[in-house]
Amino acid sequence: MKKLALAIIIMFLIMPKQSKAQNNGAALAAAVGGVAAIGAAIASVEQMKEQAELTATQWILSNNPELTSFSLKTLAFDGKKLKDISSVSVITYKIQEFTPKMTPSLDGKKHVLFGFTSHGWINEYGIDFEKVQWFLIDDAEWIRMMTAYVKVASEEKNESSLIETLKNGKIVNRGVKVDGKLAIPFFKLSGDMYVVTDYSSRLKLLYNERSLGVYLKETKDLVQIGRGDIIDIHQFFFN
Repeated sequence: MKKLALAIIIMFLIMPKQSKAQNNGAALAAAVGGVAAIGAAIASVEQMKEQAELTATQWILSNNPELTSFSLKTLAFDGKKLKDISSVSVITYKIQEFTPKMTPSLDGKKHVLFGFTSHGWINEYGIDFEKVQWFLIDDAEWIRMMTAYVKVASEEKNESSLIETLKNGKIVNRGVKVDGKLAIPFFKLSGDMYVVTDYSSRLKLLYNERSLGVYLKETKDLVQIGRGDIIDIHQFFFN
């Protein structure tokens, strides 16, 4: 409601002054209609985020019964893709176990849950979760993924050295940084160049234009994970 109220105030402030009351009425009606549409869109996105978070929790309960006390929070919900219902994207959740007590703290094992979407995952009825593939990983799997990715994105092939650098650094657009210095520079590829590694039976990882691409073999979709999301996941595991 605060976002909607603020939008209405701004619309009144910037609405051009008209000399005729008739024009003022038309402008006012258009402004109110536009703000109402914006408010409805915001509410719709928030509702979809809550729906997706509930489904992610249900997936964990169905597929990982060993997780009996955990926190699940949305790390990234790629709202900018919602305007294209045919687009593919990825939703990520951070999960951490804890010991139940009067004042519990998140002190247990960490996981990240990926929800890779495919074409048509959003329609007029909301989210079609039949078009979402779920992947649950821990810090060890994340390091394996990032090691495979950096191997194809750079000249560094020494796995043990790579793992040590990744645990103490972070992945940025140009490579892997440690203490603010570029320790492993990435290849400078053009937009139509790709380097690919066959990571697993379900995934291929791609390096292109300083970005991480994930190719889903089952749906044949290519999803680009945002650089900011990669940094957030890495910090979550190795803060």
